[in-house]
Amino acid sequence: MDKYYAVFDLKAFYASFECVERGLDPFTTPLVVTDTTRKESTIVLSVSPYLKALGVPSRCRRRDLPTDIDGMIYAIPQMEKYVKKSAEIVSIFLNYFGEDDIHVYSIDELFVSLSPYLKLYKKDPITLCKDIQKEIFEKTGLTMTCGIGPNMFLAKVSDDKFAKKTKDFIFMLTQENFKEYLWKIEPLSELWGISRGYEKRLNELGIFNVGQLANFDKNILIQKLGIIGEELYEHANGIDNTDIREKYIPCNHNLNLGQVLMRDYTVKETLLIIEEMVDDLAFRMRKFELETSNISLFIRYTFSQEGGFAKQLNLPFPTSNNKEIYESFKVLYFNNVRPNALIRQVGISFNKLSKPKAKQLSLFETIEETQKNEEFYSALDQVKMKYGDNALLRGSSLLKSSTSKLRHSQIGGHKK
Repeated sequence: MDKYYAVFDLKAFYASFECVERGLDPFTTPLVVTDTTRKESTIVLSVSPYLKALGVPSRCRRRDLPTDIDGMIYAIPQMEKYVKKSAEIVSIFLNYFGEDDIHVYSIDELFVSLSPYLKLYKKDPITLCKDIQKEIFEKTGLTMTCGIGPNMFLAKVSDDKFAKKTKDFIFMLTQENFKEYLWKIEPLSELWGISRGYEKRLNELGIFNVGQLANFDKNILIQKLGIIGEELYEHANGIDNTDIREKYIPCNHNLNLGQVLMRDYTVKETLLIIEEMVDDLAFRMRKFELETSNISLFIRYTFSQEGGFAKQLNLPFPTSNNKEIYESFKVLYFNNVRPNALIRQVGISFNKLSKPKAKQLSLFETIEETQKNEEFYSALDQVKMKYGDNALLRGSSLLKSSTSKLRHSQIGGHKK
């Protein structure tokens, strides 16, 4: 049986959503999604298809937007609504396909294995995908592009490079025609999976387009680039053996949290930020009934000072106790931070996560004290789960340098 995969991608998702919510056509409306309450250097999250057609990039700073476009609409991000709409669209796909044959790649993009369903629906790949595009548009007002191919890689390329430029936003690459389209792609970084760094290294080998990559000596690519060299060679030749049903299971589990600060923070102020982030991440960790035995801290200094550090530390024993974890972060922090540093970015990670086993008691804490701490955090977690993250906060959250209230009102660093 021939294999067919499809990639569906919401066209300018955030901006199109904002247009539809206002009763406007995304293809005739100059709309930008960006937080106008922040500085001019704020990132633009999305621009409408109308603006894209005029050459406005979908990712830029607000200060770099053109000022000569009449009727420009600025929409503040509504991340919670975007997430809900994305889930609604995934539910439409679940009406057509089994969960194992869908891979959600991002909030606005997913892969689908079409092959098992073509006989069921008595349709060819293009007809089936057009029906889905139509239903999604009728129910949400949003347009989805669709790339189809004999494997997941060619389906992705079909969507990225060709479907978005067709009238009906659908395109299919096959084993018979992929060379005609794929091998013309240049520069190499235009191909999914090739970064500018690898593009430079391939250019040094005299490879400037995908056709040259496909016909290069495979052994030399492996020698120069390692296993990625073999993968790039196979992709250039239309080969991809990825099975959508083989879900990736990471060997090492961890939980991460990070934020870019809105101004330069002193060493002392940043310590409060770390404490708040530990509280939030420990809450998440306990929801999964996990403990951590290793922590990581990432600090980036302000632009004028440059640099920073990324360090990790093994804990004496696995724990989910906020105080114990925070004290370890303090050690990690003060052992590495510059005394007079100004800090702009903070990231923390709980690593080597595991399910709680037999409790190892501390020499400095009685059984009663340990049990009391566990009951305290259990009660704290129950209140937060019922009434929200801002229901119980430290008194320090009232300080101007605190970011906890603001972060709890955001998703991915943007307003809900």
